[in-house]
Amino acid sequence: MIKVLIVDDSALIREVLSRTLGKDGDILVVGTAEDPLEAREKVKTLNPDVVTLDIEMPNMNGLQFLEKLMRLHPLPVVMVSTLTTKGASETLLALELGAVDFVAKPSATLSGGLEAFGENLRQKVRAAANSDVKSRSMRATAPVVAVRTAAAPRGSLIAIGASTGGVEAIRVVLSTMPLDCPPIVIAQHMPEGFTSRFAQRLNDTIELKVLEAEDRMVLENGHVYVAKGDYHLRVERSSGQLKCRLTQDELTSGHRPSVDVLFESVAKQVGPMAVGAILTGMGKDGARGLKMMREAGAYTVGQSQSSALVYGMPRVAFEIGAVIEQAPVEQITARLANALTRIKSAA
Repeated sequence: MIKVLIVDDSALIREVLSRTLGKDGDILVVGTAEDPLEAREKVKTLNPDVVTLDIEMPNMNGLQFLEKLMRLHPLPVVMVSTLTTKGASETLLALELGAVDFVAKPSATLSGGLEAFGENLRQKVRAAANSDVKSRSMRATAPVVAVRTAAAPRGSLIAIGASTGGVEAIRVVLSTMPLDCPPIVIAQHMPEGFTSRFAQRLNDTIELKVLEAEDRMVLENGHVYVAKGDYHLRVERSSGQLKCRLTQDELTSGHRPSVDVLFESVAKQVGPMAVGAILTGMGKDGARGLKMMREAGAYTVGQSQSSALVYGMPRVAFEIGAVIEQAPVEQITARLANALTRIKSAA
């Protein structure tokens, strides 16, 4: 049984979450709290496996509580957020502070209704229970391997896919990426409205130019293109240029954007001139596409189990032979840069 503590100032939301989480029988709500002060005491007495946390609460902001919790008593936390611009910014900050994942609060406009919300919440609580929060907390000060130049040949491309835990993992990979790197395309599982804020936060914190991808946008060196929430991102070659293509066709591997969709397009359009990385995340999205990239001659790397918050997507990719090697997240930029150098030497 996964023991969960619900922290939310709304009695209605606490009731909805309690009923929803207990539906399948493998998750037990051991307690609820209406503010962080009450939650602090219940964390000590109830010893939950996972905490669900609201942001806007009385007595102490949820972000302040999260920061203290991750520093003093690291636990897997799933944020229950509002789908607003302000909510998106605060949720991304929560993920940077150490939250494992987030779900949008149930509402009358929520796609799929309460049933879909409940299934999504239970899946993320299960993933959170299996995540390695304490190891990530200890690795927060791990040295990142510096890279001076990507030595990128013309026409090359970097493709990255991630899910749970990807916000921080992507930031680490991009933080040391040199300015002369080839275009970088990213599929991160995230709903519409959150990806624009994610791109903006990355743009504000790293030296590369980070954008939310737009249809037919030309890919440029030193630029990062984040797949738009609820849209698939593909790479196409047109008039001698690599461009973004955005579509809303059916979910692939259960997701839109799908890492498989992005990687498969990279395999077909860029082939051996591409390098790819699959980072932390639950499920198997991206494994098939990364294998296609490897079979097309691309260099591929998976985040190692020791550094992945959720060793799901990288594990499946490794098991089916999609990755050439695995590496800690702090070393992935250097591995990608070295592969680009080998491509240039062979060109």
